Formats: sequence, structure tokens, C-alpha cells
Amino acid sequence: MNLALGGVVTLALLAGNGFFVATEFALVAAKRPRLERAAARGSRAAGTAVAGIDELTLTLAGAQLGITMCSLGLGLVSEPVFAETLRPLAHAAGLPDGASHAVAFVLALALVTFLHMVVGEMAPKSWAITAPERSATILGPPFRVFSIVMRPALAALNGGTNLLLRAIGVRPTATREAPRTPEQLRNIAVESRRLGLIGETDLTLLTAALDAPRAPLASLVVPVADIVSVPADATPQEVIDTAARTGRIRIMLRGFDRSGRARMVHVRDAYLARARGRDARAGELAHPVPAMPLATPVGEAVATLRAQHSHLGLAVDAEGRVTGVVSLDDLLTTLLAVR
Repeated sequence: MNLALGGVVTLALLAGNGFFVATEFALVAAKRPRLERAAARGSRAAGTAVAGIDELTLTLAGAQLGITMCSLGLGLVSEPVFAETLRPLAHAAGLPDGASHAVAFVLALALVTFLHMVVGEMAPKSWAITAPERSATILGPPFRVFSIVMRPALAALNGGTNLLLRAIGVRPTATREAPRTPEQLRNIAVESRRLGLIGETDLTLLTAALDAPRAPLASLVVPVADIVSVPADATPQEVIDTAARTGRIRIMLRGFDRSGRARMVHVRDAYLARARGRDARAGELAHPVPAMPLATPVGEAVATLRAQHSHLGLAVDAEGRVTGVVSLDDLLTTLLAVR
């Protein structure tokens, strides 16, 4: 085989090896719920990726079979081609026939190994784990075709692997286990209490921890009458005095801005404005406060405040009337506190 044809075959084998490596890592690292949501929106590629995850052991067997075939191909085709190309060069450099053959073989082996590791292994792996869901939807469909064609061989390989695992006392599993839902975890906790594996206090703690993210934030709202506030035209010193008097570092502003949003000012900004001698008012130092319905679950409220980089949220009832404010600190305490 000449160098041109050998180079084409080498590139094809490297691409094939990279395809199988990337598919393996993508389907293992991909978040199944994200793929399922994409499939529910009509993405057939995401549905194919989910099917591959459902047969994870066969999927891994298919990836390993493909990687092995490509690696053997590189050893059988690429190394001899490169060695034959390099041997005349080594001989021309003054090396005897035996030495030139050995040097050419070592150089060809080093070159093929480098290409195999970088192009066929490391680069595809890094790409797949950087964006696993996207990689899974791109690579899943063609890999699914390969798996269907090679299913008899994959079933035989998988069966042999399972026999070996059972021989050493390991129970093989066919799929990657899906994450437990809160309801499933609650049932496990209740059953563990019934069997005497955990105490009543432990059951209460586990139940509270599972219920906290779904509990409405209504119980954590500071009523309107208790909100510490200053007018929008308050000076930095007035904000500082209010914070010192009430112990609050985030002060709400009375009224709304031109966009109809509530606002709050941090005492830190008031101190900075005073230190710099700025003739600023509280309205100029304020940050917007997102509004959330009273029925919003605690977990969702935390996500909303973090997404909008706010430590306070405005609570509104079903009619849109302001009922109070809720703080990110109180929400996180509800999620993390051990009662």
C-alpha cells in the first residue's frame, strides 16, 4: 500500500476511533432528563440518545468494539505503511538495512501512537464531556445504526462480560440508574423507619429536607408592615442610619421605578458613595428586586433570585398585590437547616 492510500486509511481509522470514543463519553456523561425534555419537544436525535442510554452496557460494548477494530486497523495498516516510507530515509542517512528497519519501525510506531492518542482519543473525549448532551444528539443516531447492525456480536460480548462479573460476585446492571425522585426517597425513608433502620427523628429530618424545596415561600415572607424601607431620594447617610438602627444591610425603597419594579439599596453602596463624596440618592444606588407569587416553591424561588443576582424578592398574591419581601438567606436556611 502506498503512502497516499495509507494516509487516507489512517485518517479514516482515526476518525472512526474518535467517533466511538466521543460517543462512549457523551452517552455516559449526558444528563438523561435534558435529553428526555428535548425528545419530548420532538428531537428524534435526543430520543435515539436516550435509547442508547437505556441499553448502556450494549452501548459501551459497541463503543469498545469499534475502538478495538480501529486500533487494530492502525496497527495492521498505518504502522507498516509509515515504516516502509521511513525506511529508505533512514537507509539514506547511512544506517545499515537492519538498523534502518528498526529505526523506521520505532518512528512509525511513535507517530501512529501519537496520532491515536491525541486525534483518536483525547480530543474527541474532551469535546464529548464539554458538551455531552449536544454530542450525544449528534453521535447517537449513527452509533445506533452501528449497534443494530452489530447487535449479535455485542450481545455475545456483553453476555461473556456478565458471566465474568457474576463469577467474581458482581451483579451486572443493564442501564444507568435514573436519579431517585423525592417521592421515591420519601417512601424509602418511611420503609426504613418501619423496619427500624432509622429513628423517628431521622425520619422527620429526611422528610423535612425532601419537602423543603417544594414548600411555598409564603411562610418565609416578611409582611409589608415589617419591611424596612427608605424613600428613593434618601441620602447615603440616611441609608446608613437606617441600617444601623434596624440591623438590616439591604433596605427596600418605597414605591417603584419607571418600569414598575421594586428596588432595594445595599448599605455597602451607601458607604462607598459617602466615602467618595458622591451626591447620590438611594434611587441611584438601588438594584431591582424580582417579584414572585406566594405559591412559588422555595427551590424555584432560590433559583430565580440567584439567576437575577438578587438577595431579596418581592412576594405578590394571586391578584398581583404586594404582600411582603423574602430574602435569599431565609430561603437557603429553609433548604439547608437541620431541624
